[in-house]
Amino acid sequence: MRGGWARDVAVIAGVLSLVVTGGVVTTAAPAAADPAPTTVTAGAEPTVIPVADTDTDTDGDAEPDPAVSRIDTVITGEGGRVTAIVYSASMRKMIPIEMLRPKDSSEPAPTLYLLNGAGGGEDSATWAARTDYEKFFANKNVNVVTPIGGAFSYYTDWQKDDKVLGRNKWTTFLTKELPPLIDRRFGTTGTNAIAGISMAGTSVMNLAINAPKLYKSVAAFSGCTRTSDPLGQAYIQAVVGQRGRGSVVNMWGLPGSAGWREHDPYINAAKLRDTKVYMTTGSGLPGQYDRLGAAGIENNLDALANQIVLGGLIEAAVNRCTKDMARRMTQLKIPHEVITRSTGTHSWEYWAQDLKTVWPKIAKDLGVT
Repeated sequence: MRGGWARDVAVIAGVLSLVVTGGVVTTAAPAAADPAPTTVTAGAEPTVIPVADTDTDTDGDAEPDPAVSRIDTVITGEGGRVTAIVYSASMRKMIPIEMLRPKDSSEPAPTLYLLNGAGGGEDSATWAARTDYEKFFANKNVNVVTPIGGAFSYYTDWQKDDKVLGRNKWTTFLTKELPPLIDRRFGTTGTNAIAGISMAGTSVMNLAINAPKLYKSVAAFSGCTRTSDPLGQAYIQAVVGQRGRGSVVNMWGLPGSAGWREHDPYINAAKLRDTKVYMTTGSGLPGQYDRLGAAGIENNLDALANQIVLGGLIEAAVNRCTKDMARRMTQLKIPHEVITRSTGTHSWEYWAQDLKTVWPKIAKDLGVT
């Protein structure tokens, strides 16, 4: 969030102005840009274990069937860290999956799918790099699964391939291809929950709506759960178009069309009736982690200004979305829980705190003791 923050402030300020003016969103053609490289992090001298024919119909030296998703390789790191290289048939590419395994993996454990934000884990803004989540989950009886990829994709199935962001079929991958592979290869209980931050805070709601029996609970940390109203459209255009240089038209069609309404958690909230829902948000006002000595700021004045101004504006917009969603779910008499902080910007220290606050509830949903 540090580069070009003055420009981004103007973009988000424009988003917020739509709340007042009721304006509409334009979709200018994006300029070409190179997507960030995908990296896989593993411990020193990892053990690489080729996965046998459990996930594919191939045998011997035959080429794997490109129409069949599979776990291609498993890399074991230090402690309980594992990286699985998974081939997605829907996207026709390999996707690294970072996992934290239970300390005692002799018995089946449930799975928490934990998504990164707008960068998709392809940058340095990740759960692994920006929080102590590895230490936090070290003694928890749960598999934590985080895909690396999908930058600026909203982890959704795009209607068309994009010249910058490529082919995105993340709903298919995350709800149909990946879970059975993880369950079979790692011997899970088959019980799942899903959580995500920022962009992925929208995504996890849509994934739960799309696969209503897949997750026991869903947690959105600072996610805008409205996509088809002017504020939601502008917010998504800022993420996909301005930051990702992709085309929102390739994602869900023209803003305001059926594709956007079909992916609006606010409109489709009734489909969350059988899923536990947790939402967290700050107010956008500076709080305890918005100071020079805070982690991620490292006494950098530019970084602090970025977090307070840009992060504050984004979180204020998210706060509005979250309140709207809470009212909608109350009207529909759908059980949900909202944790609203009186302060707090759109930044990692708050999300790390939110994860720890919500985890006992998710653990109960998963049956973790």
